[in-house]
Amino acid sequence: MASILEELFFIRRILAISEAGLAYASDRFDIERYQDLRQLAMQRLSELGNVQVTTVAELFKDEAGYPTPKVDVRAFIRQKNQVLLVENSHGEWALPGGFAEIGWTLKENVIKEVHEETGLTVNTATLRAVYDTSLRKDVPQTFQYYKFIFACTVESGEFVKNSETVAMQWFDKDQLPPLSMKRTTPEQIAQLFDSVDLHVD
Repeated sequence: MASILEELFFIRRILAISEAGLAYASDRFDIERYQDLRQLAMQRLSELGNVQVTTVAELFKDEAGYPTPKVDVRAFIRQKNQVLLVENSHGEWALPGGFAEIGWTLKENVIKEVHEETGLTVNTATLRAVYDTSLRKDVPQTFQYYKFIFACTVESGEFVKNSETVAMQWFDKDQLPPLSMKRTTPEQIAQLFDSVDLHVD
């Protein structure tokens, strides 16, 4: 019997195939088949997550077109053996960052995300790591993300409470708080401290 993680991977592939089919199909019967396939996958995803199908549909409402992995940008800001993390409303911490927006470069995106989540103005130095979230089978996610992490330095500013984060704090690399594992893992933070070379995963 397939594990939940294996089934989640299978459903993600079915959704991707159905979305690609809907993006390119012209025959009305093929379109109906891809729509049925998409609906079946969403139905099963709702059962796995114990949520309404309408909730799953809302999650995927902006996913029309050829499906590709999403891009996530994060900032690695350190002082000696400490790292700067932000806290969400669920009490989980992560490197500041979020979705990359169209029209901005990766560096512009990470600078913008840090300012929105912390109130800080930062400079980006180098791309420190690239992670593929689908490789973490123990941290299942509905979507696949390519996570770009940049080493940044603080120029100015102080924390400003906002709609995304409730706190900002420095943590020793060996005494981390509860992390939002879908955003930042302990292994990622350790790798960011231990290597100055680009880490690709």
